[in-house]
Formats: sequence, C-alpha cells, structure tokens
Amino acid sequence: MKRLLRYVAVVFILAILGGCIYINSLLPIITGYAAKNLASAVFVSGREAEDVEALDLNFSFIRFTSNTVDYEKKTVTSRFLWNKSTAVYREGYGVTLLIGTTADELRLQRFPFDVFDDTLAEQDSSFRTQLPVGDSVIAKRLAPIAKAFVSERAYHGHPFAFVVLQKGSVVAECYDKGIDSDTKLLSWSMAKSFANALIGMMVKDSLLDIHAPMDIPEWQGDGRKAITLHDLMQMQSGLAWNEDYGARSDVNIMLHCERDMGLFALSKPLEYAPGTHWQYSSGTTNIVMRYLRSRFTSDEAFLRYMHLRLFAPLGIVRPIFEQDMSGTSVGSSYLYATAMDFARFGQMYLDDGCIGNKRILPAEWVDYTRKSASDSGDHYGAFFWLNRNGHFPDVPKDMYYCDGHDGQDIFIFPSHQVVVVILGFSPKPDNVIDFNALLRDILNATSS
Repeated sequence: MKRLLRYVAVVFILAILGGCIYINSLLPIITGYAAKNLASAVFVSGREAEDVEALDLNFSFIRFTSNTVDYEKKTVTSRFLWNKSTAVYREGYGVTLLIGTTADELRLQRFPFDVFDDTLAEQDSSFRTQLPVGDSVIAKRLAPIAKAFVSERAYHGHPFAFVVLQKGSVVAECYDKGIDSDTKLLSWSMAKSFANALIGMMVKDSLLDIHAPMDIPEWQGDGRKAITLHDLMQMQSGLAWNEDYGARSDVNIMLHCERDMGLFALSKPLEYAPGTHWQYSSGTTNIVMRYLRSRFTSDEAFLRYMHLRLFAPLGIVRPIFEQDMSGTSVGSSYLYATAMDFARFGQMYLDDGCIGNKRILPAEWVDYTRKSASDSGDHYGAFFWLNRNGHFPDVPKDMYYCDGHDGQDIFIFPSHQVVVVILGFSPKPDNVIDFNALLRDILNATSS
C-alpha cells in the first residue's frame, strides 16, 4: 500500500511539474500577444486601451494579462503569472515585440523617412475619384446594408470598417464608433497578398524568377534547395508547419518568441516534395519577405522600392509595415493601413494590375495569382484565396480574396466590378461574420 501511495505521489508530482513546464512555454505567447497587439492598436491605430482589452484581448488566457501602457515611452508591458513581455512603438516602424534586447537599444535604429514620397502618394490617381455615398441608386441600396452590418451586427461579427467600390468608385463606406477613414487597421494575413504584389513588381523589373530554385544557404544541403517562390506563394513548399493558433504552435512561436521569423520558418524540415502538398503556412510569407529583402543592397533600398513602387502609386500614405527584431517586414501578419487603402489595393487587382493607365504588375500576373494551387482543392492561388470550390455558395466562383485572421478581408468580384473591404474583430467560431449572406446582399444591391 505504501509503495502504491509513493507511486501515486510521484506521478502526481511529475504531472504538476510537467504542467508547469508546459504553462511556462506558453507564457511568452500569452504576454507577447497581449503586449504586441495592444501596443499596435493604441499607438498605430489610435484606439483606446480599455476598448482593446475589452474586445480584442478578451479571450482565452489573454484576458487574464495585466497590461501597462506607458504613453510617454510608447511601450506596453503585459504580465501573466511569472512572465512579462514588452512591445515598443517606433515612428515609421510601428510596434516591435522586444526579444533579447532593450527598448533603448531598439530605438537606436531610426526609420529612413526619406523612403516616403508623400507628394507622389497624395497626388493619387484615379483611385480617389469617388462617387459620394448617397448620390447614386446603388449607394442608396447599400446604405441600409452598411448600417445593418456595422451598427446593428445583423451579419454577426464586430466590424470596424466597411467599404464597397464599384467600377473604382465608392458606393458604401461605414465605420464603427472610434474608427474613421484615417484609422490605420491591422491586416493580419491580408499582408500576404501585398507580398504577392511585391514579388510581381520585382518579376516585372527582372529582379526575380519565381520558378527558379531559391539561393537560400540553409537549403543547399538537402531537398529544400528545390523550393521556388512559386511553391511558397501557393503554400506548397513541403516544409513542416503547424498553423494552429491555439497553444504552442509554429505560428505562435514565430510571432511571439522569434527574433528572425523568416529564419525560424525556413529552418523547418521538408515533409513533402515541393509543389505537391498544400498546407497553409504564415511562415512561408516571412521566408519570402526575408528573401526579397536580401535581393537589395540595403534595407533602405528595399523600403524605398516597396514604398515608392507599390504604396505611393496606390495613394497609400505612410502605411506601417511592422518588422521583426531582425528588421524584416512581417509579411504574414503586420501591415497597418486604412480601409480605403486596402480598397485601392483590391481595385488594382480588379484592374489587372494597373493603376489608371499605369501598369504596376506584369501582364497576366493577376491571372497567375488566380490559378489554383494544384493540391488546394481550387481554394487557393498565389497568396490569395479563391472561391472556385464554392466556399461561398451564393456568390460568383470568379471571386478571389485576401483573408486575414479575425475577419479582415478584401473581396474582389471581376464579374461585378466590385471590391469589398471588411476590417474588425470577428473571431471564429463564436463571432464569425456571415460572409456568404453579406456578400450576396451586396452583389444584389450593386446589380443593375
């Protein structure tokens, strides 16, 4: 009997120790998520900290963090149990989660503001030609839908911003309380589609061959050396990856524990032959952004290319593309721009990669983007999602879209010449937006 009791006691102690070790491994993710997202919401989006804690951070263990916002130093420190994380805001860079350094050391890096050309951006293009909301039959049809969606939550979710373009003109624009047309909001995975545009521009400039094996040093000694940008863009790299947002998954470790997110992702082993197996991976986009950065002589040159060749022609004034500790823009997740900025981006794809009469992306690049990845079941192209499999049954199958965590979307409808932008906090499964019904009603309202 004593032996049995000793055995039970040992098992009990080991279970407690194992639980503590596991919880300890989760703490940097819990506090890191809270600090990073609260800091960006406050210092980039200009939202009230209390509102962010009550909505965006009110789930799982995240809701139990104790958060301190220092408005003078522009930092957020989040604590839970015996762990704490700090995120720092820097002008131009946005927010970075501190890993292995201090805020003062991080601030020694200054953003090269001369990469911006505000004059060029503010000149705009045909994208600012807008139909005033309410001055058209279609706008009048959409007004009650916008109100029902944003103010009354008739389609569920918690939207912050809602914009509809038809033929390049604004026919609906609506914002939640505390949000307006100047508020820069988080893209989450919609940023992946901006990586698609950057790659397209570099292909047009003969800087990249998406079908050639990538010269990544860490891959040269094994089967990973065959991976191409095309494989990465179609989420068919074959690299091992866990995108589960619960617990200690690869994506959570990458975003909250790694100084160099792209290096973490590219260090994963090969599980499948490149180009044969579809698996959604935020790590792939950070590999891509790290690789694109390496093709330029300096970080400043890369930033200048990105801002002057993509953002400025779109009329996107000083977006925030946050970086990891290594200095690579987090293409998987962390782009901040206004709802109208995201709408202009969608319109560029609707216009076959052109802005007005100026071609930005290569001819046929949009067609390539919309081509189904071989193993995706007609649901994914190249850093864009597709509706060819009828995922949204009541909208056209030619629709393709940028999709971000918690309900960030740019829907593009070639057959209707419509772009729909939705931003907010609408997590699955409890508060997900009824996109099928909403998009169906929008298209019915925009049809003649």
